[in-house]
Amino acid sequence: MKTNTYQFIIEGMSCASCVNRIERALNKVSGVLNASVNLATEKATVQTNNDIDITVLLHTIENAGYHAIPITAKDEHSEITLSIIGMSCASCVNRVEKALKTVTGVQQAVVNLATEKATIRGNNINVTDLIIAVKKAGYDAKILNDQQSQQYHYKSPSLKPVIISALLAFPLLLPMLLMPFGIIVTLPGWLQLLLATPVQFILGARFYRSAWKAIKSLSGNMDLLVAIGTSAAYGLSIFQLVIHWNSNQMPHLYFESSAVIITLILLGKWLEAKAKHQTTQAIEALTALRPETARIRRDNQELMIPINQVKVDDIVIIKPGESIAVDGIIIEGSSSSDESLITGESLPVIKHIGDPVTGGAINGEGLLIVKTTAISNDSTLAKIIHMVESAQTKKAPIQRIVDRISAIFVPIILLIAFITLLLWGFITNEWQLALINAIAVLVIACPCALGLATPTAIMVGTGIAARQGILIKDAQTLETIHSIRAVAFDKTGTLTVGKPELIIFKVINNSNEEALLTIAASIQSGSEHPLAKAVLAKADEKHLHYQYAKNIETITGAGIKAVVDNRQYYLGSYPWIKSLIGDTNNIQDTINELEKKNLTISLLAEKTTNNINIIAILGFSDVIKPEAKPAIEALHELHVKTIMLTGDNINTANIIAHDLSIDEVFAQITPQIKAEKIYELQKNYGKVAMVGDGINDAPALAAADIGIAMGTGTDVAMHTASMTLMRGNPLLIADAIDISRRTYNKIKQNLFWAFFYNAIGVPLAALGLLNPMIAGAAMALSSVSVITNALLLKRWQPKAKQRKV
Repeated sequence: MKTNTYQFIIEGMSCASCVNRIERALNKVSGVLNASVNLATEKATVQTNNDIDITVLLHTIENAGYHAIPITAKDEHSEITLSIIGMSCASCVNRVEKALKTVTGVQQAVVNLATEKATIRGNNINVTDLIIAVKKAGYDAKILNDQQSQQYHYKSPSLKPVIISALLAFPLLLPMLLMPFGIIVTLPGWLQLLLATPVQFILGARFYRSAWKAIKSLSGNMDLLVAIGTSAAYGLSIFQLVIHWNSNQMPHLYFESSAVIITLILLGKWLEAKAKHQTTQAIEALTALRPETARIRRDNQELMIPINQVKVDDIVIIKPGESIAVDGIIIEGSSSSDESLITGESLPVIKHIGDPVTGGAINGEGLLIVKTTAISNDSTLAKIIHMVESAQTKKAPIQRIVDRISAIFVPIILLIAFITLLLWGFITNEWQLALINAIAVLVIACPCALGLATPTAIMVGTGIAARQGILIKDAQTLETIHSIRAVAFDKTGTLTVGKPELIIFKVINNSNEEALLTIAASIQSGSEHPLAKAVLAKADEKHLHYQYAKNIETITGAGIKAVVDNRQYYLGSYPWIKSLIGDTNNIQDTINELEKKNLTISLLAEKTTNNINIIAILGFSDVIKPEAKPAIEALHELHVKTIMLTGDNINTANIIAHDLSIDEVFAQITPQIKAEKIYELQKNYGKVAMVGDGINDAPALAAADIGIAMGTGTDVAMHTASMTLMRGNPLLIADAIDISRRTYNKIKQNLFWAFFYNAIGVPLAALGLLNPMIAGAAMALSSVSVITNALLLKRWQPKAKQRKV
């Protein structure tokens, strides 16, 4: 079934109850497969089938009491984003939407007044027709490129309401502050009313708006608790002021409580917004790397054009010190590339002709001429940003438990406050005191901290991991990695450099070496396998002229069958060739000798009329990565078992495993058996991670609890894996487990503090031991402390940089 994925910025959320309300509303919509809302990022991600219109989702969110801004809408159809100029109200929005929907090919048109953007989706849409339709409706429009349409900047929160509220509330609080010093100052009741009213109904209007929306949707949130609590204090003060208006006795007023509570909560919200902004810095840093223009060579001219106009195979010029504009291959020049923000590699990487470069990296001292290989959303940087955003948007499994708790949190607090009011009132017959204690219960309760506990830690954890070149696909992966008990490694490209060299080419029966090497190169000419590249490199070194083979059939994990010059050949692993011909006694001594030298063996065989004969033995040497041994040591320090799964011969595998101190070895196994071995390891150890970089590793990567792909490997491996190591350093595996464990610990700490505030604060308030103003301060502090605790993860340093290699 084809699905669409929509993302929205949600405005107006204040706590975990808001998250639950929106998720429940969206999940009830026919056609919605899954809806996930993140309080920390203020984003909603909705998966739907093709039968639903985005306007239905927008109306659902609006009816739940919130405002939604579409960010992305992904399906197989085209999407166009326009900037609309001249709108002033909702009527304008309706008019523009109707005009856009009249254009041929338009299936959906959504206009947002806040962003002044229109998102149009459909097939074969003419952009000029869209702009003409908007102009006929009385407005102007211009097309936006992909980067502009996807940009959303968190607005820096304004401190102005907090300052104004504090200035109005301070005179109300001043008598209480002076009382311990024996200074008695009493403000007239009318002056207290004059100071408190703007705070309550103007600066505190946001609480009333949010509370009213909650009431309309028959649910509750933090703002409802604040609105009820402060209104009760304000209303009691009005009541006391009225009944004692003509009395000489000064009534006991609580204007300072309502005003100070609102001021403190506004301050808390401001601090929370500032802190939440810091959790998005990893995404912002990556987004900032996106170049806006590119210098290209067309018709022997250099042109500076917008990046969205660059096409695949365009020739791009990158001058020294400039940002590399596109993903591509160097065709002229050499230089170094600073890829630290993309891969986490702190040292510049030397680049020569034929080497790939990544858009967003910084060119060093040389002039580079690059042929473009990927643009826009297909670029490495765009994929990284999407993966990090996806990880930060999705919910960890532990968050689901928190959501269920927060769904009943507000009703329980309202019930406790009501019981507090009744008990204190009937037992003491002091209903004013009873009301104040009930207000304290309402104000101390903070579902906000519960809602922020998990997503803020995940955002910071995935963000700093991304900066070190560790890309985590989703929050569930981050939560799972911490409990990994064993890591299985492929050998080639994972523990070894992955660039083997053909150092032995031994012909059988006095055949012509160059002729057989030419045949081997012809068979391998279309392959991307590391051993194939080694064969081709040797043929190129000898200046041999090889051709593409015919009738090529790849035997996964074994080798290749192909026809060269009308003859059938087989090139592949020793076990596979042996299974084809049976008897290999005549070459067994040679193979044993080569395996003792730690060489990977392949055989070239030819099919004749009667049988299949081995005609050449190929010996490949691959260098162990210098980081491999420290990586295994780091995993052992974390009490994680290490296993090697390889299709290579048992002797070579055992030698490498011994050198690296790997715990277990399974050699000469096919990709399918690799996956079966993963299941066995899971039974023996628990949760298992698999590390690989090739197509043949995809089944094992999928079978493992966590699949870890080397970013230097194939796209298939990266798409199958739950995590990608951008610079292919196995030391990052231990770092990934470490940051996952630290992040999970932060989640548990945050949840503890969130529950601690309520578990301690609510009973104290109910017992009359907590002043409402102190309760307000504690409530504001709870959210800030949870986010601040998550931000402490930024101090984490990866061992991949600290450990000597």
